[in-house]
Amino acid sequence: MKLRPDCLAVAFASIALAAGCAHHPDAAARRELGRALTLHAGFDGTTDAAYARGDRRLQVGPQWGKPRPVKPGLPPGNAVSIAPGAGLHGDALRFDRKIQELVCYLAAGNIGYRTNDWSGTVSYWLKLDPERDLEPGYCDTIQITSKAWNDGSFFNDFSKDEKPRLFRLGVFSDLGVWNGTRKADAVSTAEQPMIPVTHPPFGRDRWTHVLFTWEHFNTGRADGRARFYLDGVLQGELGPSVQTFTWDIPTTRIMLGLAYTGLMDDLAIFDRALATDEIGVLRRLAGGVAELHR
Repeated sequence: MKLRPDCLAVAFASIALAAGCAHHPDAAARRELGRALTLHAGFDGTTDAAYARGDRRLQVGPQWGKPRPVKPGLPPGNAVSIAPGAGLHGDALRFDRKIQELVCYLAAGNIGYRTNDWSGTVSYWLKLDPERDLEPGYCDTIQITSKAWNDGSFFNDFSKDEKPRLFRLGVFSDLGVWNGTRKADAVSTAEQPMIPVTHPPFGRDRWTHVLFTWEHFNTGRADGRARFYLDGVLQGELGPSVQTFTWDIPTTRIMLGLAYTGLMDDLAIFDRALATDEIGVLRRLAGGVAELHR
């Protein structure tokens, strides 16, 4: 059987396109990102993570108290829900109002914690106007710890008193490591291990990409670094310094939306610190992080 010339042309074009895609500069980076992915919650029709190395179910429980007992589910009253079609890609997670409960994913398996030479990345998207949408008081969009906000904790938060509110990355190693024996009220805000952004690029009409990385934590050496990015732009870094995070992994929580009001989408965690060019690849994924594990 002979193929018509026009059929041959289409066949060769398809092969060339496929080969081009396989050798596209982003293709190798996407494969490496997929290998490093430990958790992805796209919030498309469900609060269950689309990909997880640990438990994929969103959990709910009391916000305060330890060890923060939780169970699968959402707070009562539809305060936290899936917002159909409102996401950066598909649906989104909506926080309608400030809630008393804790909403989280379990950290075990989902964050790649190591007791020696530990690195990682957290990435997600937000949509809100902080000045109009947030209630008074501090607001943490994410907080990860088994202890307290200032003791072995990562968090992003909006400040309480500034106008406009600051958006910050907090990287608080074990309390005795970063603070020594000082009393909490003896430590000024400027001395705390945070990166503040004075005019963060948030708005009701746009999605803002939030990403932070850490590397060489739990080495016992002064080589730990953390970096904070908004919309792919480096906002600042901490270190090099000794960074010791001693977590009880079964009780470590990836907490979302503490006093937050707004939308969240495409939460992802990786088991290494992403380089700047990889962050660009991540941001260019037309279908979001789901492209890394389909």
